[in-house]
Amino acid sequence: MFKKRIRQLRKEFKLTQQELADKIGVNRATIAGYETKGMEPGYDTLSELARIFNVSTDYLLGLTDQRQNPNDKIKSAISDDPELLEFWNELSQREDLQLLFKQTRDLPKEAIQDVINIIRRIERDAHKRHN
Repeated sequence: MFKKRIRQLRKEFKLTQQELADKIGVNRATIAGYETKGMEPGYDTLSELARIFNVSTDYLLGLTDQRQNPNDKIKSAISDDPELLEFWNELSQREDLQLLFKQTRDLPKEAIQDVINIIRRIERDAHKRHN
């Protein structure tokens, strides 16, 4: 699958084998090997190819048909809202926030409002303690 995808993407981007080779710092024969002999790149080269073509490494390897990582699609969709983008970045890194989201996502609106009210009370109490 990799050889098919790398060739397809190179052509979509209108790159010759030599141009792609120059971009990733290998010789043209290496690109030809990827496309015809089923050779696969090392991790660093695979990551660089994914970056150049703006696809996930999983897509290049044929593990998914989604070109972009779903997180990248979300980031792109919210990129014009700095506060929301900052929240998304934090959510992506913190397991505790992910758990909170997972625990509340199926709750009805009223229950979510209860959770929000509890969080606000905790914030007020913490603010009082620190002042």
